[in-house]
Amino acid sequence: MILQALYDYAKRKGDELPEDGFEDVEIKYLIKIREDGSLVDLISTEEINSSGKKQGHKYKKLPMRVARSGKTPKASLLLDNVGYVLLDDAKRESFISLIENLPSEVKSTKEIKAVIAFYRQNKANGFDKIASTDLWEECQKTTGYLSFVLMGEDEIVPQIESVREYQRKVTAQKSAGDESSEENEIIKGICLITGENAVVSRLHAATPIIGSKSNAKLVGFQKNSGYDSYGKEQSYNAPVSVKAENAYTKALNYLIKDERAKENRFRLGDDTIVFWAEKQESESFESDFSAFFTAYKEIDDPDRNIRAVKNLFAAVQTGKYDKYGLDSNFYVLCLSPNAARISVRFWETGKVETFAKRIKQHFDDFEIVRPSFDDKEYLNLYQILSATALEYKMDNVAPNLIGSVMQSILKELPYPATLQQQCIRRIRAEQKVTRERAAILKAYITRLNRQKNIKEVSVALDRTNENTGYLLGRLFAAFEKVQQESSDTELNSTITDRFYGAASTNPVTVFTQLMRLNRNHMSKLKSKNRGLQINRDKEIGEIMNAIDSFPAHLDLNEQSYFSIGYYHEKQSFFTKNEQTEGVN
Repeated sequence: MILQALYDYAKRKGDELPEDGFEDVEIKYLIKIREDGSLVDLISTEEINSSGKKQGHKYKKLPMRVARSGKTPKASLLLDNVGYVLLDDAKRESFISLIENLPSEVKSTKEIKAVIAFYRQNKANGFDKIASTDLWEECQKTTGYLSFVLMGEDEIVPQIESVREYQRKVTAQKSAGDESSEENEIIKGICLITGENAVVSRLHAATPIIGSKSNAKLVGFQKNSGYDSYGKEQSYNAPVSVKAENAYTKALNYLIKDERAKENRFRLGDDTIVFWAEKQESESFESDFSAFFTAYKEIDDPDRNIRAVKNLFAAVQTGKYDKYGLDSNFYVLCLSPNAARISVRFWETGKVETFAKRIKQHFDDFEIVRPSFDDKEYLNLYQILSATALEYKMDNVAPNLIGSVMQSILKELPYPATLQQQCIRRIRAEQKVTRERAAILKAYITRLNRQKNIKEVSVALDRTNENTGYLLGRLFAAFEKVQQESSDTELNSTITDRFYGAASTNPVTVFTQLMRLNRNHMSKLKSKNRGLQINRDKEIGEIMNAIDSFPAHLDLNEQSYFSIGYYHEKQSFFTKNEQTEGVN
C-alpha cells in the first residue's frame, strides 16, 4: 500500500520528478581537475544561508546511485562517498573500473578523459596531492558524496550530456530486460504495484533520512536469513518492477529531501514524517498539514500556523471542504532511522475530511485556559512533547512517544499512557504545572472519559466537578494563593515547592499540615486585607465542603485531575471575575 501510494504520487507529479535513472543528489565535495588530470583543489559545495548555517548543494539530474547489498564493492557512476572515490583500495578499484568500462563515445569526452588521467597520475603516489589540500581532513570524516568538476566548467562531470545519454540507455535496457544490460540477472514477473509482467528489481535504491546511513532503504530483504520463500531470494520474494521501483524511489526522495516539497514533511525528534494527497485538488491540505503540528519557521510569516488551524476549524464547522478536496485520499508516513534500513514507525491513510475532523478534535481536546502572558493560541506537537522531557529537549522525549501521539491524533484514539506518565513525572520533578502539561493531562483524561461516556474535562475552572483529585488540586492552589497574598515580601518558595509531590499522590499525609499553615496565613491576610481574606476563606470553604475525606493515595488519573484542578484554580485568580481588590 505504501509503495502503491508513492507510485501514484510519482505519476501525479510527473515532470517535477527526475526522469527514470536519475536523481537529485547532495554533493558535498568536488575534486577540481584540469584536462590533463592534474589536481587543482578539493573544494566544498556547501553554501552558508542567512542564519549562518551550512547547506549542502543539491545537483540536479545525476545518475541514480546503485543499490548495494553484501560485501562486494559496487560503485555508483562518477559520484560516491569518500571511501569509493579515494580511501578504500577495493572500493576505489570498483569506482575506477566503472568509469574505464564506459563506452568509447563517452570516454572520449574531455571530462571523462580527465577523470581517468587523474586516477592514473595519482595512483602511484598514493593520492598524496589531494591529501595535502586544506579540506582533506574534513572530507575524510564526511558521509556525503564526492564527484569531479573540470576547471572552468559549470557542470560537474556526471551532468555532461554524454553521461546522461549513457544513463538513459542503461535505464531503458534494465527496464526492458535487454540481455545487453549490465544486470547479472534478468528476471521477469508480475509487478505487485502495476500488475504488469516486467523486469523485477533485485535491489531497491537507497532513500536515506536524517540519522540513517547513506545506503538506508525502505525496502530490503536479508539474504539467507529465513525470509526467502519458494526458492526466491532478496526482492524477488515480493516482485516490484524496475519501472515501479524507480517511480516510488523518486517520489519518496522528493518528499524527504526536495526543497519544493518542504511543506510535505516535518521532523519531530529522530522521526521524519512525510505526507501527500492522492489528488491535485488537495494540495492546500498538504501545505497546511505540517502547520497543524509544528511551528512555522519562516520569518516573514510567523502566523501561518494560526491561520492554518483557523481555516481547518472553519472548514469542519461549516462542512465546506472545497479548498481541501473532500474526497481525496490522504497518506501519512512516519519514518525512523535504523541500523541498516529505514523503519516505518506508522502508516496512516484516510479521506481528507476524516483527517481534518480528527485534527480539529485534537486541538479541541488540548484547549485549556491560558495565562494572560501566553500568546500561543494553539499548541503544536513540539510544544506538547517537549513539555514531557527533561530541559524541554526533544532528544529527551520518551522513545516511540512521537509516533504514538501522532497515531492517536490521526486515528482519534486515546493518547498513549506514556504521555500521561511522562508529563506527571516532569511535574513532580519540577513542581510546575504549565499550560502545556495541564493541557496534556486534560486531553488524556478527556479521551478516556469520552470512551466511557463520562463527563469530559472543561477548558477552564469547573465548580461543578466533584472529582476528588480535581477538588484537592483546587484546594492546594487556593492554599498557595493565600500564602502568597499574606506575605509582605515576594516568596522565594511556596508550599508547592515543598508539598506538591506528596499532596498529589498521598493527600492524607500532608493536607492536615497544610490546613494548619493556611490558618496562620489567613490570620496574616486578615490584618492586611479583610475583604480579600473573606473571599479566599469562602472559596476554600466551598471546596472543603465538597471533599468527604483526604484519601490515602491518588492513582495516575486522579493525579492528572489534581494537576488540572490546581492549574484551573490558579488561572481563575487572574480572571476579571475572580479578582477582588478588597478593602483594608
